[in-house]
Amino acid sequence: MYLKKLKVGNVELRNNILLAPMAGITDLPFRLVCEKYGAGLCCTEMVSSKGIYYNDAKTKLLLNVDSEKRPVAAQLFGSDIKALKFAAKNVSEVVDIIDINMGCPAPKIVKNGDGSKLLLNLELVKQIATEVVKASKVPVTVKIRKGWDTNNIVAVEVAKILEEAGVDAITIHGRTREEYYSGKADWDIIKKVKEAVNIPVIGNGDIQSKEDAERMFKETNVDGIMIGRAAIGNPWIFEEIINYLEGKEQRMITKKERLDTIIEHINLAVEEKGEKIAIKEMRKHLAYYIKNMKDASRVREKINTVDTKQELIDCLNEYFKNI
Repeated sequence: MYLKKLKVGNVELRNNILLAPMAGITDLPFRLVCEKYGAGLCCTEMVSSKGIYYNDAKTKLLLNVDSEKRPVAAQLFGSDIKALKFAAKNVSEVVDIIDINMGCPAPKIVKNGDGSKLLLNLELVKQIATEVVKASKVPVTVKIRKGWDTNNIVAVEVAKILEEAGVDAITIHGRTREEYYSGKADWDIIKKVKEAVNIPVIGNGDIQSKEDAERMFKETNVDGIMIGRAAIGNPWIFEEIINYLEGKEQRMITKKERLDTIIEHINLAVEEKGEKIAIKEMRKHLAYYIKNMKDASRVREKINTVDTKQELIDCLNEYFKNI
């Protein structure tokens, strides 16, 4: 009833349970693991439109989508129309959907007028959306928040502006920038956005379980949902939600499968970034993979001291053998 293939412009997604773009998290290795467990669409980390415009080598690395299942999306951030147009034109050569970030609350993003700061300048929102849609060769989506703060709840107004500008779908996170990720996401505003526009609306915020996923669909009537932090260390959440919505029996994730997935993630990271960087970056993922498991804090301490892939895998094999 709720699970379906979702059309964004002329692109059909595998299903409507999507992985949220997360800075420092949704790199290629993590996306590949989430795709394996059923994510309907994965999106790159936030990519700087100015970084693309100025041909920055590090920025371009974020756009490696070669080994991924299609369709795949790239998320651009920025507030400079010239840079955004240039980035959209070029990035749309390699991905299937361009997403514009108008929701990031991070201080280093908003201080430049990017991310959720755009929600304070609706004229600029309109200009950006209009120009990016014109420049992109693929469908364009936008991720927004409820607003900047309690005095600026603009999600419904922004959604209407975006639809008029030719955007193909909107994702809304039910918090203001002021709230960051605290408190409870406002699903009522998500419902209001869904009622205000005719393009697909994807709900985001506080979906931490299969039951939450079903409730989001029931309460807001959204076309799709987006999973963010709940997928970190738990890529199986996509399969769980899909099985639950299809009325299928849930399967137990065995200790062996958990370990195998972690090791697969490590191997993909090393292949993508080289051992030194990958092992450092994997630490945050591993902390989530073993969260709430027996002696997790002790193992985390050990993980944070190892520098090679083999040491890390040996450490994890030993840990899983003894729990």
